[in-house]
Amino acid sequence: MKQIYKSLLLAAAMIGVGLLAIFDIVPEKVAQFAPLALLAMFPGAWLGRDRCCNILGRSKA
Repeated sequence: MKQIYKSLLLAAAMIGVGLLAIFDIVPEKVAQFAPLALLAMFPGAWLGRDRCCNILGRSKA
């Protein structure tokens, strides 16, 4: 899965929790800390794993 899709999925989950809190399906206290919890559970979506360039790495050419 590409990095942009992971980020969009994380943002959609955050918006979904917010909408569920508006309709009183999720308690307000849970929705208040849900974005932080989602970031902690899925660090690959906002940190990324694959880098296109390695500035500090030495190439073995």
